[in-house]
Amino acid sequence: MVPYPSNSSALEIFIQRLSAHSRLGSEEQDALLRLPVTLMRYPAHVDIVRQGTITDHACLVSEGLVGRYGQTADGKRQFLSLHLPGEMVDLPSVVAPQATSAINALAPSTVMKVPHAALREASDRYPAIAAAFWRDCVLDAAIVAQWLLNVGRRDARARTAHLVCELAVRSRNVSAAARDQFSLPITQEQMGDALGLTPVHVNRILKGLREEGLMTLARGRVVIEDWRGLTTAAEFDGAYLNGLGAI
Repeated sequence: MVPYPSNSSALEIFIQRLSAHSRLGSEEQDALLRLPVTLMRYPAHVDIVRQGTITDHACLVSEGLVGRYGQTADGKRQFLSLHLPGEMVDLPSVVAPQATSAINALAPSTVMKVPHAALREASDRYPAIAAAFWRDCVLDAAIVAQWLLNVGRRDARARTAHLVCELAVRSRNVSAAARDQFSLPITQEQMGDALGLTPVHVNRILKGLREEGLMTLARGRVVIEDWRGLTTAAEFDGAYLNGLGAI
């Protein structure tokens, strides 16, 4: 299994993500690498930020798998996004510090807490960093829009395949691993909370995708056997993940 990156590389992966859509010179990259961080470790199923709380920092995933979720009055949970190492979970909190959703460690996770003040200072000093942050928020919004379409209009097979395809593409930023194999430490219950399905239904869909020879998910690892077939099943077009271009 390809390991998640070490803590020291999480900021570098974040810069790589930003650089995919924004031009950052060596001075801007050095400024980001110098950001002060507080390293926090969380066991699985623990909230990192509770909905409604006022935060003074943003969360950069260093290891594990982190998700944002909302919850109904009767306790039903819906994951709104999943975040891999090197991704900033709540960058918009820099300007909107009251958490509109909770942040949860789906698996044992390490998070770098970056002070809002330091992120604002970097943005004020380097306009290119401010633009990169802005565009990263646009990218996250594009992902959320696809998730909304996924849950609202795609059937269970397509939405499950779409989630796997998206995470396969995004996982390339975590390591140099091939797209067809990546770590995904998620339970079927958690996947159901991301897809609007019951764990039993998720199990049935994953079994069907495996029997079709498209993919397997076992012991926290995805193996994609037929990328073309899986993208067809998902109606997946990854343009929303890289369509910003670098400016």
